[in-house]
Amino acid sequence: MTQDELKTLVGQAALQYVKPGSIVGVGTGSTVDKFIDALAASGIKVAGAVSSSVRSTERMKALGIPVLEASEVEELGVYIDGADEIDHAGHMIKGGGAALTREKIVADLAERFICIADESKLVDTLGKFPLPVEVIPMAAAQIARAFAAQRGVATLRAGVVTDNGCQILDVTGLQIRDPMAFEREVNQWPGVVTVGVFARNRAQICLLGTKEGVKTLKFL
Repeated sequence: MTQDELKTLVGQAALQYVKPGSIVGVGTGSTVDKFIDALAASGIKVAGAVSSSVRSTERMKALGIPVLEASEVEELGVYIDGADEIDHAGHMIKGGGAALTREKIVADLAERFICIADESKLVDTLGKFPLPVEVIPMAAAQIARAFAAQRGVATLRAGVVTDNGCQILDVTGLQIRDPMAFEREVNQWPGVVTVGVFARNRAQICLLGTKEGVKTLKFL
């Protein structure tokens, strides 16, 4: 199967975690687009969705799925989103679509994070995919120097302004062996809005698209 077909497969598989009448958290990206399409076609009636991006909001509204503001919701049963990388403990790198801050906000509302991804995203150690970091513009150069001290090379993502009006640095050259400690440290640097390591808000389940079908990974 092609990568696109694997994304369709896991998008459809995620429907099993959507309860009729519930409010579901919905992430961002090409794999999530497949889930949104599957949800709209499934006939499952949800009370609404909390979206992590303008892109997903527009797609859901166009398909008749009601979208609620995060401020209107106290908790969610599930948050369904993709990942740029996921390790064998459910820690992820996210932010390739520049929506990492809002993704963390919605993920934090949810009891469970259901990650949907194709098998190319499963890694032993996070860091091969360039790490997105959302930053306040005046701090970008300062934060790039801080990563350089850790042998990371931070590059400003050209022409990108996030839904929050900020910029994205993509950092290469990292091996993130302790995702929780790394996330905690970088999030304290002045000017960092969000680092794209999802350790505190890691996945509990990953629906992984493989050539043999969807493989379910559960993380304790």
